[in-house]
This record gives sequence, structure tokens and C-alpha cells, in this order.
Amino acid sequence: MSDPILPDIILHHYATSPFSEKLRLALGYKQLAWKSVIIPNIAPKPDLLELTGGYRRTPVLQIGADIYCDTALIFDVLEHLQPMPSLYPEPSKGMARTLAQWADSTLFWAAMAHNLGPKGAAHLFAGAPPEALKAFGDDRKAMSTGMLRLRPADALPAYRSYLRRLSDMLDDGPYLLGELPCVADFSAYHPLWFTRTRVPPMAGVLDATPAVLDWMDRMAAIGHCTMEKIRSADAIETAAQAQPVPVVDAPFQDDHGIPLGSRVTIAAESFGTEPTEGELVAATRMHYTLRRTGERVGTVHVHFPRIGYVLKQVETT
Repeated sequence: MSDPILPDIILHHYATSPFSEKLRLALGYKQLAWKSVIIPNIAPKPDLLELTGGYRRTPVLQIGADIYCDTALIFDVLEHLQPMPSLYPEPSKGMARTLAQWADSTLFWAAMAHNLGPKGAAHLFAGAPPEALKAFGDDRKAMSTGMLRLRPADALPAYRSYLRRLSDMLDDGPYLLGELPCVADFSAYHPLWFTRTRVPPMAGVLDATPAVLDWMDRMAAIGHCTMEKIRSADAIETAAQAQPVPVVDAPFQDDHGIPLGSRVTIAAESFGTEPTEGELVAATRMHYTLRRTGERVGTVHVHFPRIGYVLKQVETT
């Protein structure tokens, strides 16, 4: 029996995005070929928003006319497309998801507050005009309205402590939860990758944990599989020529008193809280799906995880 033909996987990302590196490595681990669309690292992002309807965090995964937001959900999509090797190996699946959530939030923000301190930012934007640094800072400030942001001096001791904890986890095996990498490894790796590869002047913090450095070498060796560059216009045309995968027998979990077919918005709880509006066509225990229409993209389904996102019904007048 021949292997099933997998659909084209389109990744909307940019090179220095930590969460994009998390996903690029997962594609490599799954040996899934993909197509690359490079998006701006700050607003405006008109072609991306044509697909998502508002969500502008990076990365976004596209398969035809289905648009997947947030790496927590995207990892589940990859697991469905290519079950082996698993990102959630037994018997530690629950621990892996919990550790990944911590790494994508608490560890990430401590690491990035350290990474983008004055010395790190100066290295990252070396040679760029001053207005580029200002534009980046203004963009991230707008995305983090209302968030408590660590100062570099407060972030550094926390980052050091978290690195020691990761090192302790590596005492008994090559990866955080055993002999094989899992979702927790990819989640913990990407902010450290930024420290090591994007802001080397800040990478001395890693030297006190050589076991973590060795683990990072193992993670980097996974690679990104094969990639083909395409234009954002090509991705939009792909969506316009496709139809979203029908929502069939998706169990409806109603926790809001909002029926399917309602006009709703979905937005991240924090950081990048721009809402996406559309028709609620699925609300399972794990994710939401909105149907929306764009002028150039036609009808698409935009998918979000439940955890970390807020669902609201659009008030009609």
C-alpha cells in the first residue's frame, strides 16, 4: 500500500521568530516538507490578515483554505497529519503538554526579557536605522498592552533558575522527558535558541548549564526538513482555489451559551489580542473554528485552541 498523499503545508513565518523555529523543528522531526511564506515581523501584515481576519501573531499554518493559529494547536494538526514520530509520546503525554505550556509562557517571557535587553537589542538591530528599532518596540508594546513585562534585571535570575531546572531534567535522559523529544522539548528550546543564535552577546547565561547546551545541539540537529519558498500572493490564491475541510460530526462543547452559527470574535488572552470575527462553526473540547470570508481569499476556516483564547458573541443592534 502506498503512503497517503499529504496536503501542502504552508508556513507563514519569519527567520528570527522563536515560535516559528519551534514549528520549523517540529516539521523537521515529522519529516514533513513545507512551503515558506515570509511575513513582516511587525504590522502591517495585510496578506496574513487577509487569511486570519485579525490574528497577527507568528507563525500561522495554512493547509488549503484552513488557517491554524497558535503553535499549541498547530502541533496537534501536525500530529494528525503524521502520527509518528509522536510529539506526545506515552506515558508522559499530560506532563509534556503541561511543561510545554509553562515553557511557551513563563520560560519564554523570562528568556525574551533577557534577550531583548539593551545589549541584545543593539546586536539584533545592528546596522539598522534607529527608526527600525523604534518601530519594533512600538509594535511589541501595542501587542502587549496590559501585560506585566519583566525588566531584564528581574528576568535574568529567573532565566538562570529555569535553565538549572531544565538541566536537572536532563540528568536521566537525552531529552526533557526521556529518550525521545516531545512537545515540551520544542517549546523549551525556541526561546533558548533565540538567546544562542540571534543575540550571542546574551548567550553567556547558558554556559552554567552544559547539559542544556548539549541538549540544544541535539535539538538543532533535527533540522527543518525540505522547504520551498513561495509568495504570500500564492498562499492567498491557494486558499481562494480551495474549500475549507467540512466540519463533520465535531462534538459541540458549549461553555458559553453561544450556539453554533453565531457571529463571534476570538482573541488571545494576552499579547496580540487583535480579534478575529466570523461565524462559529465548531467548538470542541480542544479548539474553536470560525468561518469567515475575505475579499481576496474567499471562504476560509480559521482555527484556534481553546486554552489561551477568549470567545465572545458579537452584539447585534
